[in-house]
Amino acid sequence: MSDLVRIGSRASKLAKTQVTEWLTPLAAQFPGVRFKREIILEGGDQDRVTPTLAEVAKTAGGSAFSTNQEEALVTGRVDVIVHSLKDLPTSVYEATALLTTPGPREDVRDVLCGATLDGLPQGARVGTGAPRRVAQLLALRPDLEVVPIRGNVPGRLARTKGRDRLDAVVLAAAGLNRLGLMPEIHQVLDPAVFPPSPGQGALGIQVRTGSPAAQLLAGTGDMQVDVCVRAERALLAELHGGCSVPVGAWGRIGPDGLLHLSAAVTSLNGATQVTAASAGPVDDPEKLGACVAADLLEQGAAGILAEIRKP
Repeated sequence: MSDLVRIGSRASKLAKTQVTEWLTPLAAQFPGVRFKREIILEGGDQDRVTPTLAEVAKTAGGSAFSTNQEEALVTGRVDVIVHSLKDLPTSVYEATALLTTPGPREDVRDVLCGATLDGLPQGARVGTGAPRRVAQLLALRPDLEVVPIRGNVPGRLARTKGRDRLDAVVLAAAGLNRLGLMPEIHQVLDPAVFPPSPGQGALGIQVRTGSPAAQLLAGTGDMQVDVCVRAERALLAELHGGCSVPVGAWGRIGPDGLLHLSAAVTSLNGATQVTAASAGPVDDPEKLGACVAADLLEQGAAGILAEIRKP
């Protein structure tokens, strides 16, 4: 088995912080292994002009935030990729696999930065580039003007300052916490009414199937975190969704020891929203994800998603 493991990630400070978060316990667990980092630029990092990530992904012929990294993994440039799991499509490249999700999982919730929902005036301008966040914001506050923004966490936070400032922006608590950038004025949004992206707050560790790195790291990860994100991603897969569709899902293990999953699909204008929730044994998260997805589809989620996918 090689004593060198090459780890790929995106170039942002957040991506580097996530690699450090994952590597710190591993370095102690595998003292004889040298871990080397590699930076891989993605379409979403290189193209800062195209307004939406869905358009970037279409141009790149894959995901805006994972395609180039997966290619580097398949071709052997790197041995492991550390992703933000919410950015990774539910179908990974052939001959690759996700390891058991590492723990602990960061905060799954979204944060309204610069204001509170009740404190925003009528017609306030709120920045976010994520269709799910746009839809869920408008479901709660249809009067808001949602302004598309992209970029790294500090850059999006900066949009609440300056001459053309926005009244607020929506960001993931996980990124804010990892970078120590939680603003003084903010509101953490309740995942029961503002369910996060599937996999939000979790890391996705991708390897080549059967590789020395896959064998080395096979026993790592946190099973409780893993079953939660597997349920969320199974639901998303059943809905044929990705990071460009307004699907929110929140999995957690309750005091009863059962795996609980709640989810919502929301039209882009916020006018229509269907929700579903269920619980099941922790040993079959994919079945729970499929069950909650079927409930959403019965309530009309397919029509909402079909409307969004129209050219």
